[in-house]
Amino acid sequence: MDGNGRWANKRLLPRLAGHKKGLDALQIIVKASVKHNISTVTLYAFSTENWNRPDEEIKGLMALFSDSISSQTSKLIKNDIRVRILGDTSIFPRELRSRIKYLENESFKNKGLNLNIALNYGARSEILMAANKFFKNSKLSKISMKEKDLNNNLYTKGMPDVDLLIRTGGQKRLSNFLLWQAAYSELYFTNTLWPDFSEKDFVDALYFFQNTERKFGNLKGNK
Repeated sequence: MDGNGRWANKRLLPRLAGHKKGLDALQIIVKASVKHNISTVTLYAFSTENWNRPDEEIKGLMALFSDSISSQTSKLIKNDIRVRILGDTSIFPRELRSRIKYLENESFKNKGLNLNIALNYGARSEILMAANKFFKNSKLSKISMKEKDLNNNLYTKGMPDVDLLIRTGGQKRLSNFLLWQAAYSELYFTNTLWPDFSEKDFVDALYFFQNTERKFGNLKGNK
């Protein structure tokens, strides 16, 4: 979800206006995901590095997250969407934490789209958290960790690996996003800023994925 600030700057608007417009794009992509039978979508909304932004912007984002969750909860539940927040939410304001917990609990049994929102998320910190969690809970001090052990301690426990990773805004890097889960994902980069990212843009990315031969290290790939 990259490009909110640049979208606002191009229009001589406050950066928060770009973040608000980005929420419109989020709703469009969620609806498109349901329409095109996508099982799981993970959106990177706020990284561990984003705390370095100006205090005013961070305060505005916290309020925006809280208001958005409050206004969209009933709609998400009604549309059978399960929402999970990936990241360390303990540092967030109490009201935001409460609304996150309510949304996750109320949508827990939903069977439609799995919608993950990465908030205060960083892949490196997630991997460290998972490793520490495993060894803390291990009864054997010298036990060897396996891939499945790490998988079972990540925020994404029980979820499939990333098939397609879409980066908007013209940058061509992963920016500490789902590094473990995206090991074999197809990478799709677009110059379109997130607030302008439409259903057509999303479908173009899906066509790119559909026409990519995936080999996973083998000589013969899969479409």
